[in-house]
Amino acid sequence: MPTRATTALAALWVLMAGEAMGFDLEAHRGGRALLAENTLPAFANALSMGVDTLELDVGVTADGEVVVSHERGLNPDLARGPDGAYITAPGTPFVKLRLDEVRTYDVGQIRPDSAYARQFPDQRAVPGTRIPTLSELFALVRKSGNTRVGFNIETKIDPNHPDQSLDPQAFVTRLLRLIEAEKFSDRVMIQSFDWRTLRLVQQQAPKIPTVYLTLERGSGQTVALDKATNWTAGFNPADHSGSLPRTIKAAGGAVWSPYFGDVTAALISEARGLGLGVVVWTVNKPDDMARMIELGVDGIISDRPDLLRQIAGEKGIALPAGTPVEP
Repeated sequence: MPTRATTALAALWVLMAGEAMGFDLEAHRGGRALLAENTLPAFANALSMGVDTLELDVGVTADGEVVVSHERGLNPDLARGPDGAYITAPGTPFVKLRLDEVRTYDVGQIRPDSAYARQFPDQRAVPGTRIPTLSELFALVRKSGNTRVGFNIETKIDPNHPDQSLDPQAFVTRLLRLIEAEKFSDRVMIQSFDWRTLRLVQQQAPKIPTVYLTLERGSGQTVALDKATNWTAGFNPADHSGSLPRTIKAAGGAVWSPYFGDVTAALISEARGLGLGVVVWTVNKPDDMARMIELGVDGIISDRPDLLRQIAGEKGIALPAGTPVEP
């Protein structure tokens, strides 16, 4: 069994070799219920408390810099200009902004009157916080001395809005080049709802595990069991007995990462039997966390890594040590 001295990434390779992986405790966007999402203060907080994996999202600016952001551009609920006013919707895509322009926006506090603010009323504001680059996050982890924590990096590409990001090939090439230059290839997983990017990662960096994100319900649905969608790179679950785990295995994935409401014990067992890890998103309530652990998932992505640590500990899961660091 992997120990807590091994990375979550190493655990995934153990799983694919046919053994069980250790539980993967992931801080969603750094733990956005606690501090401003995808910022250095949030990631520093997650490192300090102790998590297995920093979950994050990236885009690419007009001048080729990889920046950490969940949205494909400036978020009107987060971004304030130099005048202190929140920007108007829609936010400008990063692909149309240079890094020096991105740096002028403050993303340290949620717009007070927004639905987002009501979702996370206890988030601590850190005014003056800027959108970081991926290189700056890697530097923060080096500063912390944490040689174990992994990175689950999502490519923010929407096949329905190709004008809002680089094309998949250019995006993946830029991201992989940076990861290799920073020497973090052995601690990274790449995740996406847009499976085109994952297929490219598998071709260009086959040792980096790919994480196939799925959502089967609601207005944001990305997959269907009876047809290929714009998100699935031509893969149709109907060609694989209507099974998402089988489809992802056929696509070459290492991990299936579904919305937690879409999983069952039978699906988890099927995925594990195929050699896939199962890491669910985004689980914030104690009862749901406990239920997912009892179902046998391999990891949980949560906005409340502090609460997830508590529930995991109560379930007898060994917890990762923190490495205190200031952003």
